[in-house]
Amino acid sequence: MLKQKKLFIALSIIPQYLVVLWLSKNPDFVERFYSNGLYIYISKLFRYMLGWLPFSFGDFVYTISIIYILRWIYKNRKRVIKDTRRWLIDVISTFAILYFAFHLFWGLNYYRLPLHKSLNLKHDYTTEQLVEITKALIKKSNSIHGQLVKADTLKVEFPYSKKDIFNKTLDGYNNLKTIFPNLEYHPKSIKKSLFSYPLTYMGFSGYLNPLTNEAQVDALIPTIKFPTTSAHEIAHQLGYAAENEANFIGCLASMNNDDIYFKYCGYTFGLRYCLNEIYKRDEVLFNEIAKTVNKGILKHYEEVRLFWEAHENPIEPMFKIFYSGYLKANNQNKGMESYSYVVALLVNYFETNNL
Repeated sequence: MLKQKKLFIALSIIPQYLVVLWLSKNPDFVERFYSNGLYIYISKLFRYMLGWLPFSFGDFVYTISIIYILRWIYKNRKRVIKDTRRWLIDVISTFAILYFAFHLFWGLNYYRLPLHKSLNLKHDYTTEQLVEITKALIKKSNSIHGQLVKADTLKVEFPYSKKDIFNKTLDGYNNLKTIFPNLEYHPKSIKKSLFSYPLTYMGFSGYLNPLTNEAQVDALIPTIKFPTTSAHEIAHQLGYAAENEANFIGCLASMNNDDIYFKYCGYTFGLRYCLNEIYKRDEVLFNEIAKTVNKGILKHYEEVRLFWEAHENPIEPMFKIFYSGYLKANNQNKGMESYSYVVALLVNYFETNNL
């Protein structure tokens, strides 16, 4: 009887795949009935259940699961040859359960309507438009920077602990929901990752656990990155799976925070992406524009760059390739390059809304 159940579960991967394939071609359906329907209740349920825990339950489960899998592989190593069929059924049935849970609890958000369509924004832009928005971001960033330090060559020193930052990130979303009601965020479930060290060496600053809906932030990243990374992961929790969309929403949430330090992080975060895009298009133009950015802001960019360089290692590119493949498998054809498409959203949003 148990064997038949496992076989049935294993075979369920076929209809599951076909359903997901159909949903991937019907984003309006996913947007209406899943992302703005069922998922809202699922995500809130998980946040109520696990948000109060002071540690990441998902990371704890991952640890136990890794130990269990290694133990199972060791105990069943001889079955691979002696009873390959049953071994495969066990593996595929487990995968089928995880595949179902992943898509039900969060993963179907990859197939929702693209954000630029929901917001009636264009998806392309000219270099002239990019330069105009970048100059506006520089003006705003320099102004806020000038309010926080005495000289434009100084870096901003954050006065908050990382726990305080988690709490204050919610204020930005509370303000943002007056513009976008579907961005209401309650209750909170954002935590430092128990895997911060390996996460850093893998080259990632945070992630969302799709099975527990907990937002994880790398506790080791520079404090200047903490507000926007936290806001980015919350955007994932709210159902925006695409990396460029989570970056855009996280940027807006930080810009709309009442706290001036969060505003600083939000504006300089968006500015960095725009400057990088200008550099790709015209290096001479980039050098001219970069001269107008306060040196204290550039020092923060340098701080972040040096942090990641200090943790570079031979296996990091492998993780990046793996994750890029994961993104491509989940409707983000550009893979890791998807992150840069936040510029298109920023430029076209601020073309129609005052910066």
